[in-house]
Amino acid sequence: MHPSPPLVARDDFVLVIIDIQERLAGAMERRDDVVRVAARLARTAAMLDAPIIVTRQYPKGLGPTVTELQEVLTELAEKGSRVVGVDKTAFCCAAETDFMDALAATGRSQVVLAGMETHICVAQTALVLASEDRAVHVAADGCCSRLATHHDVALDRLRHAGVSVTTGESVMYEAVGRAGTDEFRRLLAIVKE
Repeated sequence: MHPSPPLVARDDFVLVIIDIQERLAGAMERRDDVVRVAARLARTAAMLDAPIIVTRQYPKGLGPTVTELQEVLTELAEKGSRVVGVDKTAFCCAAETDFMDALAATGRSQVVLAGMETHICVAQTALVLASEDRAVHVAADGCCSRLATHHDVALDRLRHAGVSVTTGESVMYEAVGRAGTDEFRRLLAIVKE
């Protein structure tokens, strides 16, 4: 396993939003913050033409992606952004063939993760992808667990494994790279949403 590069590369990252679903989100203290960060990350990825993969864990039991995030994703897809949905039953996204096929189809080696829950699906996915020589960045403020302790311990575990633990805004600004451009002005509008 090689260490993650220090910055998110605009032309080499894929955004993966994991299991931000109605019934699961209802049990989360930081639900609204996580949904907001995921939506901002999705808008930034779309602006940079980065692919977005959205997973749903056992949707029959946990429901659809939360409405406000699904509305953003639908809007982005209708405007031509690459948004792929993957339903799964494995906690680790990398254990699902459809997910790995979607990831391989992007041709990108950096993965930015956001979602629920940090200590289960996000951590397992991050650990396996990092072990497969992908540069993995986890947006800590774009993830949550039912209990803060689970979230915090998972982030520590990921750091020890060489995963880059960062924030949504850090990802967004790294991917955009510079101020003084139309793209930067669009980023500012996304950050203020």
